[in-house]
Amino acid sequence: MKLLCLLALSLSLLAGAVMGLTATPAWGGDKRMTISDADQKLLFQVARDNIKAHLKGQPPPALTKTPPNLMEPRGVFVTLQRQGRLRGCIGYLEAVKPLLPAVQEMAAAAAFGDPRFPPLEEEELADLELEISVLSPMRQIKKVEEIQVGKHGLYIVRGMHRGLLLPQVATEQKWDRLTFLEQTCAKAGLPPDAWKDAAAKIYVFSAQIFSEHPKASGGFK
Repeated sequence: MKLLCLLALSLSLLAGAVMGLTATPAWGGDKRMTISDADQKLLFQVARDNIKAHLKGQPPPALTKTPPNLMEPRGVFVTLQRQGRLRGCIGYLEAVKPLLPAVQEMAAAAAFGDPRFPPLEEEELADLELEISVLSPMRQIKKVEEIQVGKHGLYIVRGMHRGLLLPQVATEQKWDRLTFLEQTCAKAGLPPDAWKDAAAKIYVFSAQIFSEHPKASGGFK
């Protein structure tokens, strides 16, 4: 089952739209895409254009530019912030769609479908800032010592509980490895030390993170 994943603190499953995280993520390495400044500009433009279209009750704009590298399937999250505060964050955990249309779709989902926030309103566009996190494939680890804070994001699975935190969260919050593990367990609705359970599976991934403007952390994503 392909996974559409919603980053929401209030949910025991870090799941979105409303499919849930019920499958084991694909294994993979830390392969990175080549995303130029022009590609980044296009991703942000596509994201913003779809948010504006949604506000006007219009369908998503046609993708007239489709650089081959941006049509490679990738997991991706779109984060919205206003005045340094989180305003929405939703994404695909797995590479279920080409990157460009995935960003287009998740931008609108973050703006209008994150249950932690009311739907975005037009007057919020002026100071809305976007961040795009392009995920590497997931890799299950055997030892927590493999976790590199500042490089890896975490995804923890135990039973029906799933929790994910993006790599930048640990850096922004100045967490060490143990705190990162505990907070990811909390994100999954599990006790802080649930990562020690033999039934718990821990996955790491990396992310290429692009922001429109440098900004301070606005809370967990």
